[in-house]
Amino acid sequence: MVVFNLCEQDSVANQFIGELRDKTIQQDRMRFRRNIERLGQIMAYEVSKKLTYKRKDILTPLGTAAVEVLNEQPVLITVMRAGLPYFQGFLNYFDRSDCGFIGAYRKEGGDEVMINLEYLATPGLEAREVILIDPMLATGKSFVRSIGALMKHGTPSHVHIVSLVAAPEGLNYIANNLKTPHSIWTCVIDERLNDQFYIVPGLGDAGDLCFGDKV
Repeated sequence: MVVFNLCEQDSVANQFIGELRDKTIQQDRMRFRRNIERLGQIMAYEVSKKLTYKRKDILTPLGTAAVEVLNEQPVLITVMRAGLPYFQGFLNYFDRSDCGFIGAYRKEGGDEVMINLEYLATPGLEAREVILIDPMLATGKSFVRSIGALMKHGTPSHVHIVSLVAAPEGLNYIANNLKTPHSIWTCVIDERLNDQFYIVPGLGDAGDLCFGDKV
């Protein structure tokens, strides 16, 4: 399993991550969503380096130029609702991609977290590159559960799992439980999960910070 950690490089992305974590800046809901979208665009660019390309001749006003273009747009799939701003960042770059949506949520209680998946809309995935988008990689169970459901619609050639913040426990769970060819892309790897299975230091509930508290 290949893990790409964006914060290992010095870039403006680290400023956006810092603003996402800041309790004061989080009060500006639009800025919070916009920073997530910006990080989606940055990560989309990084993922694009691993996709396949083909040469195409482009007619310019003064001649012909050979350029490398995507062989095929990846399939973008996001977990609602927290994933929507991050997904938009990817869609800004892969603007002709087929898209899918998953309704998954954690059911808490006892000593573990169970993942309920109640909605899935996806294009065919056979032999296609898939980018699975969810801002928080905590236990890793929602990613493994989602990919298992997606496999009923075809076997992807590769799954790019992308998050904003990841926990070591979630990375280990995916490594031990996911057999589909995959790589993981995250903006930062945090210290650990707490007793409620939330990432520490993390940034809080991304969905609530984007769209308001749920009842």
